[in-house]
Amino acid sequence: MRKTVVVLTLLSAIHFASFAQTQMIAHRGAWKNTQAPQNSLASLDKAVEQEAWGSEFDVHLTKDDVLVVNHDHDFYGLDIATSTYEELLTKKHPNGEQIPTAEAYLKEGLKQQGTKLIYELKTNKLGTERTLKSAEMAVALVQKLKAGKQVEYIAFSYEACLKLHELDKKAKVHYLNGDKSPEEIKKAGLSGLDYHLSVYKKNPSWIAEAKKLKLKTNVWTVNREDDMRYFMEQRIDYITTDEPELLNTLLKK
Repeated sequence: MRKTVVVLTLLSAIHFASFAQTQMIAHRGAWKNTQAPQNSLASLDKAVEQEAWGSEFDVHLTKDDVLVVNHDHDFYGLDIATSTYEELLTKKHPNGEQIPTAEAYLKEGLKQQGTKLIYELKTNKLGTERTLKSAEMAVALVQKLKAGKQVEYIAFSYEACLKLHELDKKAKVHYLNGDKSPEEIKKAGLSGLDYHLSVYKKNPSWIAEAKKLKLKTNVWTVNREDDMRYFMEQRIDYITTDEPELLNTLLKK
């Protein structure tokens, strides 16, 4: 009997270890089941409350060179790239919050240390020059706030990822677009792959290849339980989700 208990304990430990490396990142904060607006300070606070490993947020550059946090290219009908910050302040989230600046968002996140701040640098619709300016301003802001240990960068623009890495060799920078192999990401000096779930399913060897190269792997945006379980079994490092409550439940089983 005792031997059976020991075997079962070992099997349970092995089963747990197979999932232990996966961490949860709340996509745009924890908003879907909390009624907090996406990318608001409230959604960030809710992600922290849920003990998310990271809270992802999206940053755009305004016409007058202010970094602001919002997912879409418009804020309640106002195009961010061609609007001034003051113009954006005429609109509000349903909870009364105005559009947060990246600085205000980072300062809110820096009130704690348990949740990483996953800074998505958005590609500017006005062109590469504006996107790279966003990258330069992002690094300057993070350095000003001494937030380097708390912040990791992600971007769809490969040029922006290279610029972020150039400006801060210690920064963790992950590429989003899905068109670079693990070998290419490693050669570029970036930190990891942050790809849509369809990319990994089309390239099933990439997670293992990335691990061999000591790159981090994240998958987005995973909202179904079967997909969560699939990537947990693949021992992916991070899962980005709009359903942090569900993923938390699975990770704690």
